[in-house]
Amino acid sequence: MRVLLVEDDDRVAEALVPALTRRGFSVDRQATGRGTLDRLAGVDVVLLDLGLPDVDGVTLCRHIRAASDVAIIVVSARGEIDDRILGLHAGADDYLVKPYDVGELVARVHAVRRRRGDPVGAGGTGTEVFEAADVRVDLARHEVTVAGEPVALSRKEFQVLALVVAAGGAVCTRERILAEVWGRTWAGANRTLDVHVATLRTKLGRPSLLETVRGVGYRLGGG
Repeated sequence: MRVLLVEDDDRVAEALVPALTRRGFSVDRQATGRGTLDRLAGVDVVLLDLGLPDVDGVTLCRHIRAASDVAIIVVSARGEIDDRILGLHAGADDYLVKPYDVGELVARVHAVRRRRGDPVGAGGTGTEVFEAADVRVDLARHEVTVAGEPVALSRKEFQVLALVVAAGGAVCTRERILAEVWGRTWAGANRTLDVHVATLRTKLGRPSLLETVRGVGYRLGGG
């Protein structure tokens, strides 16, 4: 997923860009408001700070929305309710007040794309069937087969598997999986995810298909 970060504070950008990159995002940073509209092509999500030095952030949000249907999340120190209302009325899909947790930001990015109906995990290709070794995942039919034999999965097990398989070897972060499948995080979320992955490995009989990336998430393995 390609993100355009419109942020004038170098310290914020220097911390956020690598944090998002580690979670599988491709991030471009724009330090000023001017020039932002020229960089929207191919962007999936704009993270927009309102306190820009050269243009009014709310006005820029309106211009972005007029020029593109890209998802917009305002990330701003302006936390008053009136500021949030202005941002949302200007065309933002969501509004997050600084300081914020990166995990929450990532969850909101995926939630926004899900609400907008953007394809998740399929890279926007519209593909509905994925195959890895002898495992076949049919998104439309909600079916999984291994070596031609059907395997019964719970709804959440299927969603976890579909995300990892559709990523085609790219890492699916824990934050993303929790946001897409459960829609939230909680104290025992990571343990719950680990249990679902362990159950998937057992049911599929392919323990190496879902490869653990320690401290980050899961990716498609060798089957």
